[in-house]
This record gives sequence, C-alpha cells and structure tokens, in this order.
Amino acid sequence: MSKLLLTFYGDDFTGSTDALEQLANYGIRAMLFIEPPTPAKLKQFPNLQAVGVAGMTRAMTPIAMEKELRPAFKKLKALGARHVHYKVCSTFDSSPTVGSIGRVIDVAAEIFFAPFVPLLVAAPALGRFTVFGNHFARFGIGSEGAIHRLDRHPSISRHPITPMAEADLLLHLSKQTKKKIALFDILKVALPENESRVALKKILAGKPPVVLFDALLPEQLMRIGGLIDVYASAKKPLFSVGSSGIEMALGAHWAEAGTSRGVVRSAQRAGSAKQILVGSGSCSPVTTGQIAWALKNGFSEVPLNASALVTAKNAGREIQRAAAATVSFLAAGRSVMVHTTRSGSDKRIAAKLKNNSAKILGTALGKVLRGALEQSKVRRLCLAGGDTSSFAARALGIEALEMIAPLTPGAPLCRAFAPNSPADKLEVVFKGGQVGAEKYFGHVKRGKI
Repeated sequence: MSKLLLTFYGDDFTGSTDALEQLANYGIRAMLFIEPPTPAKLKQFPNLQAVGVAGMTRAMTPIAMEKELRPAFKKLKALGARHVHYKVCSTFDSSPTVGSIGRVIDVAAEIFFAPFVPLLVAAPALGRFTVFGNHFARFGIGSEGAIHRLDRHPSISRHPITPMAEADLLLHLSKQTKKKIALFDILKVALPENESRVALKKILAGKPPVVLFDALLPEQLMRIGGLIDVYASAKKPLFSVGSSGIEMALGAHWAEAGTSRGVVRSAQRAGSAKQILVGSGSCSPVTTGQIAWALKNGFSEVPLNASALVTAKNAGREIQRAAAATVSFLAAGRSVMVHTTRSGSDKRIAAKLKNNSAKILGTALGKVLRGALEQSKVRRLCLAGGDTSSFAARALGIEALEMIAPLTPGAPLCRAFAPNSPADKLEVVFKGGQVGAEKYFGHVKRGKI
C-alpha cells in the first residue's frame, strides 16, 4: 500500500520548488523530480510522503500540453497517492493558446473520476488572495509591495507571453474550458466547519466539474484542506488545480488531524556562501530591480546576446563566450549574474526568437552555467525566471531536488541530484520572476533575509 499522501505536477520549475517548500514546512518529506519517477526510483528515497514533477507546460500550446500531461497524470495516479495536484503559478498565468489550465482540466477529467476538481489559487503567505472569484497579487513575493487586482498588476498584467487582462478567475478560465465552474466564496469559507461542509455539499449537488475556493487569510486554508480531503482516497484520488495553496491547505489539515508523520518545520538557516552564480531569464520588473541592486553591490555581469542564440552556429559561440567570461569572474572570487535581459526588451527578444524564447533562452542559460560549473568551485546557484528555469535545469542535468532550508517564501534552498553533472549535490534556488525584495540575490548569498 502506498504511503504517499500527494503527488503533484508543476507547470514550471520555480513553482514546483514552491510546492516542495510548503510540504516540507508541514513536516512532509517530499522529493521533486524532472520526470515522473518509477516505483523503483522511489525506493532510492525511502519514507517519502509526497512526490512532485517539475514540468514545462506553462510555456506550451494546448496540444503540446496534452501530449505531455496525459502520460504524466497516468503515472502519477499509478503511484497510489490520495491527491494528485496540477500546480500552477499563483498568478494563474495562462491563456487559451499558451499554458491553458482549461486544457489541463479537460485532460484530467478523462483520467481521474473524483466528484469534482478543487481549484485553489490563493496563497495568502505569498501575497495571493481570491475574493468573490477575483484574484489579487502583491507586487513582489516576500516584499512589502502593494497588492493589486490581477488585471491592474504592474507586472503580471504585462507578461510578454500570457498577460493577465482578467482578474475574475471564473471568467478567465471559461475561455479555456467549457466545463462549468462553481464558486465557494469567502462567506462560505468563513462559516463554522459543519456549515461549510453543508454549503459545499449543496454546491456539489449541482454536479459542477470544478469548484473555485476563495481565500483571504492563511487560517482559511486549513478549512479548505479539510473540506476537500474528505473526497480523496488512494483508490479514487482527488485531482486538484491551483497554486501551492493546495499544499498549504492539505499540509495544515494533515498536521492538525495527525495524518502526516512529520513535525511542522521550525525556522532554520541555510548559511552563507562566499560567492554564488545566478542565471536569470526573467523579464519581470521585480527581477530587473534585483539585478540592478546586485550589480551595484559587488556582483559581476555576463549579459547573454539573445540575438546570437537564433542560429545553432552563433548560439554555440555565444554560450562559449559567456561561459568563459563567467569562469573568469568566478576565479577572481566574484559572484556572477548571467542574464538574458534587464532592460525591458523582452517583447523584442520573444519576437526575434519566434516566440520560442523560454526554451532557447533557458537552455542557453543552463549550458552557460554548466560550462562555468565544470571549471569552478562555486557551490550555490540561483535560477530566476519561471518560464526559462525548467529548460535551464534540464540543460544542467538536474534530475531531482530536495529542500534544505527556507529563504524567501516560495523559493527555498534545495539540494540538486544531477548524476554525471557538475550540478550534482549543488545548493540551488529556483526563483520566480515575482519573488523577493530588492536585495534578493544578496539574501541568497547570505543564506537568510
């Protein structure tokens, strides 16, 4: 009988490590893999209670997503966990043509047969809130930035690939799937426990395929975790969609109910590093500000010429040039920032790379970092950019990750398992574009905020 409580598929690498962190915070031992692990692979990591897969579907077309997800979901279901979660960004970045969350739900409906799909996007600890179906996000996770409605967010509403022009999640998702979506609003979440259960049963009597849960306060997640866990079993796993709010909700509920074996993780420090290596494919203004701070505070800069990456011949030369420059700075004892853009020119880059920018830039970043790691002793790496990090991780040869310690919420320090790669046993942080305060890369080097 499986001991797994939950498996999840993350639509990018940074979001996947966020889910990994939330599970670890509740004492649930979890591992994150590049590909769905086989039972034989899992035997190498005994006593796991959760397993994740870091995918790349956030940047895929619906057809490509379905090709990727259908076998992945079947493999995760076969592992026998009570819950299978499709982990999305807490800003719900998606469209009918790229990263379609609606297509995910349509595919899952043919594989999982639970009574409904819980949809939970809110993650209050990360500055993500859903109220009456409308979603709000803080400008910068782990910062003191203002909270904006999603369609008015200074960064998310201007994403170069999937700009969020609609804050009403029901309306936004209705453009991606024809399935009926019901709302379990904030007033129902705030009811006493028994009344909340009755309210959910009343909604489910109408047989909606999907139910969106509001959440405003961290303590409301435990209530939601208890509400949805009732409908899950190893024989009939409950498939859910959402941010790491799913892990927070279930983790809190399991800790309260004594279901998980672990102990809620107390604060611990990662320790400082003499130097770090950063690879950034993020075009977020949050990351732009963080790069600017790093360069003013002792980091050396290696900009990648994105135009040179269009053809294989020029790409090879550019990767070699950037790797050599990075090695030179590292040998001098400097922390190094390798980046694709910090000037807001992301739309021009995307057009020049024929809208395949995440794969091209991410893979190139990974190759530069791998080449530099082969010739240096740096042991702490940070990858910034949700869309590009998945490709960079694969180029680095990373197969699995386990959390070491928290840093900024949503971006923990992890240990990389990368056989036959210089990234093996490396300390790695995967940072989404919206994560962190201005001094973020200094925090990564110090190992604390």
